[in-house]
Amino acid sequence: MSQMYPGPADPDLGVFVRRLADELDGRGHGVERAVLDRRAGGKRRYLELLRRTLRAARPDVVYAHFLVPSGLIALAARAPLVVTAHGRDVRNVGAIPGVAMATRLVVRRAAAVVAVSRYLREELEAKVPEARGKTEVVPSGVDLERFRPSPRANDPGPAFLCVGGLTERKNVVRLADAFARVGEGTLAFAGEGPLRPALEGRPNVRLLGAVSHDEIPALVAAADVVCQPSLVEPLGQALLEGLAAGRSVVATRVGGPPEFVTPAAGTLVDPMDVDDIAAGLRRAAALPVPNPAARAAAEPYDVSAQASRVEEILRQAARDRRS
Repeated sequence: MSQMYPGPADPDLGVFVRRLADELDGRGHGVERAVLDRRAGGKRRYLELLRRTLRAARPDVVYAHFLVPSGLIALAARAPLVVTAHGRDVRNVGAIPGVAMATRLVVRRAAAVVAVSRYLREELEAKVPEARGKTEVVPSGVDLERFRPSPRANDPGPAFLCVGGLTERKNVVRLADAFARVGEGTLAFAGEGPLRPALEGRPNVRLLGAVSHDEIPALVAAADVVCQPSLVEPLGQALLEGLAAGRSVVATRVGGPPEFVTPAAGTLVDPMDVDDIAAGLRRAAALPVPNPAARAAAEPYDVSAQASRVEEILRQAARDRRS
């Protein structure tokens, strides 16, 4: 079965898509990649993605990440389409003119839609009724080889780590306020964004700036707790990576994290309540490091297992075309 993967540049997502494509390639499928490897270039870069898609040999099935614009561009391949919806897809419906219409077109034409969490599937189906009955839940998955449990560092703890953009949705200011109420340890932010000035100069808060995904395993290993108390988190990739590394987590109650964060692996918090976030930080810091329950919570999300599920969805789309 030959497949093609069109998608925009996204460093964290790109790691998962590359590993997924490699998994399927290793199982004997011919995989052709039509991807962007940069964010620069504005909307014109999507013309390059379209050109790469049109140059590809006609595949048995096309697998696209993001409904719009990648899924829309993938329709040009004239092959059965399987497309994964991410949180940005759902947020854009109704927020950006024309996206709702384009999203409905992609969903109607798709053989199958994949959502990265049950929460996101429900959100997508509420906004795009055409998704009902054709949406499967397959999380992005975590590489259990890259993220493995390791002993905690010898530095005084607790060491908290937040991975993600310094944005309002990631709730970084409330997290920093909650950390100040804990009164001990360190809090590191790995990421950049417009709220950086609101975090600068705080005691025991480290701003690491933008980091590559290759650096994340070492950062997680140096932490005791991985934090992501976002206002909403459709899945929570950084949380899965922290759990896989045996680190307890502090996660938002809003979105996908309640689907995999168990009480023994971490704590779920109200993202609007600074006191609740602070209490969650204390509870998570009291859990063992490494935490076997955290690793156990991540194991069902192994990227190899998710590749098997995607493989079957792609096979079915190709079979339906032939029949």
